[in-house]
Amino acid sequence: MKVSETMNTLRTHTVIDSPIGELTLVATDGVLAGLYMEQQRHRPFEETFGERDDNGEPFAEVERQLKEYFAGQRRDFDVPTIFAGTPFQRRVWTALSDIPYGETVSYGRLANVLGQPTASRAVGLANGKNPISVIVPCHRVVGSTGNLTGYGGGIERKRYLLEFERGGAALF
Repeated sequence: MKVSETMNTLRTHTVIDSPIGELTLVATDGVLAGLYMEQQRHRPFEETFGERDDNGEPFAEVERQLKEYFAGQRRDFDVPTIFAGTPFQRRVWTALSDIPYGETVSYGRLANVLGQPTASRAVGLANGKNPISVIVPCHRVVGSTGNLTGYGGGIERKRYLLEFERGGAALF
């Protein structure tokens, strides 16, 4: 997954259906910059998403890959993404993409991977503000005991995504 660190100016969006509800895809200059669930915590105001464009780049490819994912035919995404956030947030979001499909890591383990073993709370805060849910798999981060902890899209969605990736999800 190619990750750029800067934001440009032309923003567009579309809304697609998924097994976890409607997903709003946001692009900046044709590059995926956001994937937000309904009622997601830290979801930006709709006015910031730009014009609605149901045929624009990269929406067709993102929708295709998401359909493959939810059909159990895709484990990794390869659409270009762009993140707007602090350097630390971008490091966390990039590290999330290294968590294998169907597996979980704790916030503390992710902090260790980043070389900041005492930053598990900061990792949790950055994880919660991940702007590209599902594709950047923040749902794969759990508490130190393996318990499901906060998730911007709601615990039920997190549980669904984890069970789905382990081959046992019921319909959301």
